[in-house]
Amino acid sequence: MRISIIGAGFSGCALATELARAAPAGVDIQLVGVADTFGRGVAYGEARPEHLLNVRARDLGATADHPGEFADWLNLTERARTSFLPRLVYGEYLHSRLQAAAQLSLAAFNRIPQEAIAIERDGRDFRVHLADGSDFLSDRVVLTVGALPPQPLPGIGPRLAVHPSYIAWPWQNGLDGVGAIDHIATHQRVLIIGTGLTMADVVATLHRRGHRGPITALSRHGLLPQPHTEEPAAPIALPPTVLQAIGAHDLRQLVRALRALTPIVPDWRCLVDALRPYLQNFWRGLSSTQRAQFLRHLRSHWEVLRHRLAPPLSRELEELRTRGRLRVRAGRLLRARRINDAVEVLIRERGFAHASREEFDVVVRATGFDTDVDRTSHPLVSQLRDSGLISADPLGLGIEASPRFEALDRNGLPVRGLYALGPLLRAQLWEITAVPELRVAARTLARQLLDQERRASADVLRGMEALARP
Repeated sequence: MRISIIGAGFSGCALATELARAAPAGVDIQLVGVADTFGRGVAYGEARPEHLLNVRARDLGATADHPGEFADWLNLTERARTSFLPRLVYGEYLHSRLQAAAQLSLAAFNRIPQEAIAIERDGRDFRVHLADGSDFLSDRVVLTVGALPPQPLPGIGPRLAVHPSYIAWPWQNGLDGVGAIDHIATHQRVLIIGTGLTMADVVATLHRRGHRGPITALSRHGLLPQPHTEEPAAPIALPPTVLQAIGAHDLRQLVRALRALTPIVPDWRCLVDALRPYLQNFWRGLSSTQRAQFLRHLRSHWEVLRHRLAPPLSRELEELRTRGRLRVRAGRLLRARRINDAVEVLIRERGFAHASREEFDVVVRATGFDTDVDRTSHPLVSQLRDSGLISADPLGLGIEASPRFEALDRNGLPVRGLYALGPLLRAQLWEITAVPELRVAARTLARQLLDQERRASADVLRGMEALARP
């Protein structure tokens, strides 16, 4: 059996490593991914030295039964295990464990540093087409493409969209091989669209480069990610009121119970962390209406509590705000166009009826990752959607899938042999973008795929035995 994993970031590497460690001889594992970030993914392969992990080192092991593996790999002291290390280091860890698993595996392990651009049915198999024009057949395919490219920003004028003063992705390189963000002069006025973790990384990079001009960060709610505590807090158990709301899949009741507890618990972060083991099952039980209500009214607030900043980065942002170098605003970008030697923007601040006209030198999109399959520009995902092999979640949360991670086609039927892992499964699981949830899902899917192989092999043996009988 050949299992092809499309995407060589965290999800793909975690699944490939699980398969390589457990698969018997006769299984062929193909890991396909873009060469530049192969084995590391965009999050860790395109990071810069100043970009910190937003989880403590002790909790970032990529295997479900050894969460301390990353800290052990670095041979960290007890104090260092609770620190927030550079993302580049984590990329090296993922690459290293992938290589080790490949060398020791009984299965055949093939790494293909090419972008997959199309997948088609070929009888009972799948034909995977690569960017270099080659293709191959596979019995099973797992989509681990990670987050999709962010959507185009509404209101960006056509001249601005192709001008260097608009940076659609902050870590992209220009034609000269230099990062787009490195072309920003230290005195220039910068408008960043987005106030989440990507914005924090952009500001950290600008600060590291000695930027002195004013920086404005704009989002609909103007909310910044909250910081982690310096020292890890003791975990807490959820009380019956919260557990009852979770069991009833009652979103309103859960929010009321959490609000009542917030003033009582030692730290609200403990409460958020205690919820995580229950959230996938809770999300599965919500109706489409409840999910839509959450996305419309609570998502922004949940994201800044759930996805937190490393304390050093939080302190850096707060210092820049105190000095007036960074301004965070709530509002919408209505229009941005290139005019004379500047970028003219219209911004309507939250709570105001009228827009204000302002000028900046550079606009940077930092809106984070996207999972809207219907609107994506991702070549492979859009091809699979158009061919009907996958169907988009109506709320823009990835693809429709079965509880066994199988993709559902445009008719809502499971596509046998086509699976997904990672952010594309947000519609089913919601919490499926961070290491703790991903490593559990990777092991679950690996065991499922290998169980299928064992059953298929047993069926073949039984058939041979039947033919051999007189």
